[in-house]
Amino acid sequence: MAPNKYSVLLPTYNERENLPFIVWLLVKYFTESGTDFEVIIIDDGSPDKTLEVAEELQRIYGKDKIVLRPRGGKLGLGTAYIHGIKHATGNFVIIMDADMSHHPKFIPQLIKKQEEGNYDIVTGTRYSGDGGVYGWDLKRKCISRGANFLTQVLLQPGVSDLTGSFRLYRIEVLQHLITSCISKGYVFQMEMIIRARQFGYSIGEVPISFVDRVYGESKLGGQEVVDFLKGVLYLFAST
Repeated sequence: MAPNKYSVLLPTYNERENLPFIVWLLVKYFTESGTDFEVIIIDDGSPDKTLEVAEELQRIYGKDKIVLRPRGGKLGLGTAYIHGIKHATGNFVIIMDADMSHHPKFIPQLIKKQEEGNYDIVTGTRYSGDGGVYGWDLKRKCISRGANFLTQVLLQPGVSDLTGSFRLYRIEVLQHLITSCISKGYVFQMEMIIRARQFGYSIGEVPISFVDRVYGESKLGGQEVVDFLKGVLYLFAST
C-alpha cells in the first residue's frame, strides 16, 4: 500500500506577514517526520500582495510542495475548500487557518490519532484535555464558550469543539461533506461535523492550543455572531 500523502488547504486573505511563518513550519514538521505533503494556497485576491509572497515561497520550496490556486475575489471559506480539493493529490486533507492561530506542530498528533483509530476525520479541540485559547480577551472567550455550549445543547454533535477549523479528513469524506453543506462562514465548520455524524463517519479529537492571530485584523465581528446564531437555529431545525 502506498504511503499516505497530506494536502494542506490554506485559504488566505491579507496574510502576507503570516504566510512565510506558517509555510516554513509546515515544511519543517512534515519534513522532520518524513511525511509526504503539499500545501495548496488559495488566495482570494488579497490587496496586500499575499499572492506575491506565496509565489516567492513556491520558488523557495518548489512547485511540488507549494501549489498556488488563487481566485479573483473574496468568495468564502466553503468555496475555497471546494476549489482547493480539485487540485489536491493527497489521500488526506488538512484544513487550517493561515494566520498562525493553528500551529503546525499539532499536525503529527492529528496524523497519529487518525492512524490509531482509522478515523475518517480528526478535529483539533480547544475544549478538552490540555487544549486552550490564548490571546483572546474575556469577550471573545465568552462568545466562543457560549457558542460552543449552545451548539452542544441544541445539536449534540458528539465532539467537544464544533466551531474549530483545524481538521484532518480523508479526501473522499471531505468531498462528500462539502457537497452536502449549504452554510457559509463560521457555521460551515459546524455543519461539516453535524453532517459527518449524520452520515456515520468516525471522528477523533486531539487537544490543541489556539493562539490569536499575530499579524493582521481578526475577521470576527458582530455580524458573524448574528450569522452564527442563525446558522445554529438552521442546523437545529434541519438535522
